[in-house]
Amino acid sequence: MSEDKEMSFIDHLEELRWHIIRSLIAVVLFTIVAFIFSDFIFNKVILGPIHADFWTYQTLCEVGKSMGTKGFCITKFNLMLQNTEMGGQIAIHISYSITIGIIIAFPYIFWEIWKFVKPALHLREVQVTSGAVFFVTFFFMIGAAFGYYILAPFSINFLTNYVISTEIKNDISISSYVSTLVMLVLGSSLMFQMPMVVYFFAKIGIATPLFMRTYRRHSIVAILIISAVITPADVFTQLLVALPLFVLYELSIFVAAYVEKQQKKIALKEALLEKETRNLDQMED
Repeated sequence: MSEDKEMSFIDHLEELRWHIIRSLIAVVLFTIVAFIFSDFIFNKVILGPIHADFWTYQTLCEVGKSMGTKGFCITKFNLMLQNTEMGGQIAIHISYSITIGIIIAFPYIFWEIWKFVKPALHLREVQVTSGAVFFVTFFFMIGAAFGYYILAPFSINFLTNYVISTEIKNDISISSYVSTLVMLVLGSSLMFQMPMVVYFFAKIGIATPLFMRTYRRHSIVAILIISAVITPADVFTQLLVALPLFVLYELSIFVAAYVEKQQKKIALKEALLEKETRNLDQMED
């Protein structure tokens, strides 16, 4: 710790450079793996939401059957993806490989960032932020799973089947499909970081439970606007996004309340310790 404090500005830049280099190496390695196993990743993972045997559609069908209806079952997709550019497929191959590389390497990237920031924190700050890497990674992966298995299938199903005229055929480009899928998955992953963002804001006194409860109605409007922006125009898909955001907001209130309670305990202990120290000094005098 003492060595970290004595490091010069140039030394810190050098250390940051190596953290960035190691993060980039991790991204490159996972990108290469994704590029090599393109058949599985592209046909099973990326194109999964447009296949009738996708887990979400199968589960929805089983739920419908248990309710005595087959109306929830999706048997086929009237969709043919197309490539309209000479280098379109290789560009998509490279871009989705990089995206998957970043997603898989995210825990390691955040861990490298945390290693760089941690020496600058006080001991108490390190203790109260222990587990940050785990929880950030946990919410990121939960958000990615929600985006991939819940948000993406319903959004893609709606968008590919929506028509304003039977004379207009939906010939979707592969780049449009992949960019939509990536936006939904990564957007969901970032949205699920709300409790962690609130936690750090609460630590510096910006987000308090009273403030969040006071502006709960405003947050509902903001959540509805966000869900309308990142999803198709159907109300069902918007609610699919809005509902977990409501839950995350309420969870964030509990997080802010927990941080406030812990900070009050710490402040009380410090006040008592300062009082005892002052009493001892008076007794010695």
